[in-house]
Amino acid sequence: QVQLVESGGGLVQAGGSLRLSCAASGRTFGRYAMGWFRQAPGKERELVAAISWSGSTTSYADAVKGRFTISRDNAKNTVYLQMNSLKPEDTAVYYCAAQRRASVVVNAYEYDYWGQGTQVTVSS
Repeated sequence: QVQLVESGGGLVQAGGSLRLSCAASGRTFGRYAMGWFRQAPGKERELVAAISWSGSTTSYADAVKGRFTISRDNAKNTVYLQMNSLKPEDTAVYYCAAQRRASVVVNAYEYDYWGQGTQVTVSS
């Protein structure tokens, strides 16, 4: 079992930055692939970024490439999402997810564990 708790969301102006954190419970965090997803009102949940358990491989949605960076610190059981140059269309609830697998996981249905989400609102 893995429990995930996101933090770092908030209200920011367009062009600003936020860093989301996802703290995981358990002693085997380093064996989980991690992902960040987001869901805006009336839209489906979509992948933002994903990272392998070692951190050596990452994957990004086209909409955030060059602006967002996913990283992890296995010693701290934490995965991060650095979001720069934020746009109003980035407004959504952001979720952290975990799956016990070495490689990057990009599909939401493949993740077994989810956090409760954190709201990110970007004003124009």
